[in-house]
Amino acid sequence: MLKPMLPRTSELMFARLRSEFPHFKVVHKSDSPLSHLIDLGLRLITLGAQRQYLTRYHTVLGYTLFLPKSWATTDEVDRVVILSHERIHLLQRQKLGMIVFAFLYLVPWLPLGLAYGRARLEWAAYRETLRATAELRGLDAARSRSLKREVVNRFLDGSYGWMWPFRKQVEDWYARLMIELEAEYGADEQARLRAMTPRQETST
Repeated sequence: MLKPMLPRTSELMFARLRSEFPHFKVVHKSDSPLSHLIDLGLRLITLGAQRQYLTRYHTVLGYTLFLPKSWATTDEVDRVVILSHERIHLLQRQKLGMIVFAFLYLVPWLPLGLAYGRARLEWAAYRETLRATAELRGLDAARSRSLKREVVNRFLDGSYGWMWPFRKQVEDWYARLMIELEAEYGADEQARLRAMTPRQETST
């Protein structure tokens, strides 16, 4: 079975999102009073651990995607990867409804420190981050230590309210996901590498 291909540009990805979610819209956080209010609240409840909500973090509320300042300097491939992640949250919101999605994201078991509901929702979204990275940049990019450190720390540090601060469990999840991606994209990667390798002429 052929794997569905991701759009190669953010504009095509935005078009896909608008087609899937008729009420989808985009707002820049710098233009959003609500985003500034959320930023202040997050700084207070995380004791300053989350200071980059307006500048680095992309947020889905309802069917609205709020873009941070960093969007302007994000390259096209990373934009598609980010939008693929946020599409999972849009699908979750569509399936669960706004109230249930918000409850699961914010409440169980604790809003900070043991946010199992948030972790489950983010595991699904970060799986798509890694899958999209493997598809668009290759398995080596998905395997990179820097990406692993970034994703794992999202669950451990204050940027998401220490949502699941159990390193071994998060790293085990990451390792299982890498095995899945190896199985899904390994053959494609080998074919790509063969295509890049110059053929040697044989003489008789």
